[in-house]
Amino acid sequence: MPDAPRELTKRLGYSFETDELVELALTHRSHGSRNYERLEFLGDSILGFTISSYLFRHFPDLSEGELTRLRASLVRKESLAQIARELEIGKYLHLGSGELKSGGFDRDSILADALEALFGAIYIDGGIDPARDIILRVYQDQLDSVDPSAIQKDPKTRLQELLQKQSNETPEYEVLDVQGEAHSQTFTVKCMVPGLDEAITGTGLSRRAAEQDAASQALARLVDK
Repeated sequence: MPDAPRELTKRLGYSFETDELVELALTHRSHGSRNYERLEFLGDSILGFTISSYLFRHFPDLSEGELTRLRASLVRKESLAQIARELEIGKYLHLGSGELKSGGFDRDSILADALEALFGAIYIDGGIDPARDIILRVYQDQLDSVDPSAIQKDPKTRLQELLQKQSNETPEYEVLDVQGEAHSQTFTVKCMVPGLDEAITGTGLSRRAAEQDAASQALARLVDK
């Protein structure tokens, strides 16, 4: 294994039996057909389970909805990217020339995906126990600072609940445009809200993010009315 991935695995605190798994977990699809996407799929599930189990044990008084929102705040792209930067994962990524030129080594989505792929690689290499232990270790600072009282419902949920209280119909969302390559897209979404004269337009790096942006704007307008 090259020295660079050895430095990374040392930071993770895990020694791989199968060196190739580390390289695969660090390979973006822009670099070739053998890339981290399948490992990311697996790592995402292991991360979700591990964080869910931790929150379930440590916060026995929280409801299902509160646990869900707390988990979402921890496993979201931005949280993963923050940890990936602390581990300096961007230094070790294998990217195609286009991604290299556009700064893909420091893009939140790529860093988050690569970290999840590493979780998946650890599971394949050593099983669920080391994967869980590594996840809890790299998440320790975030888990120590968890504040359930500070976790709000997302804008789409709050908008829907507000409209239901007003006996209005739920909002409707429609994708207006998608720009960019498959691995780096920007979505534009229209949100039609009862009580507002015109549709609200939101943008984001995923359809969900664009819908949340539109819902957030709609909430602000309804509160100002």
